[in-house]
Amino acid sequence: MAELRRSDRADRITITGLRVHANHGVFDFERAAGQEFVIDVSVVVDLAAAASGDDLGRTVHYGELAEAVVAAVERDPVDLIETVAERVAGVALGWAAVDEVEVTVHKPQAPISVPFTDVSVTIVRGRA
Repeated sequence: MAELRRSDRADRITITGLRVHANHGVFDFERAAGQEFVIDVSVVVDLAAAASGDDLGRTVHYGELAEAVVAAVERDPVDLIETVAERVAGVALGWAAVDEVEVTVHKPQAPISVPFTDVSVTIVRGRA
């Protein structure tokens, strides 16, 4: 997927703090027990047509987007949260109305030996 940056003023739909229990990680204990991942996803969508016609079909149904993101995170385990973020971006770009997506995957219980609050990766992907 090629990167495409639109203006920060672009229309967008944002879902913050989706909580998903999944089994991603490099270590066997992460795969066995699993842990919570927190996902933020923001899609750039031209909302003018949907708003002017009050038409759900001309936008992205955020409930369906949230369910699709959770399902993508829950499925087959991978080593890296970077891979999880790419998977989520691909799901979001599956909506025809989405021009660009920003995904942040948080791993608050990551196996880090020093005190920390959160670790996350953020990616931005768009249509070619």
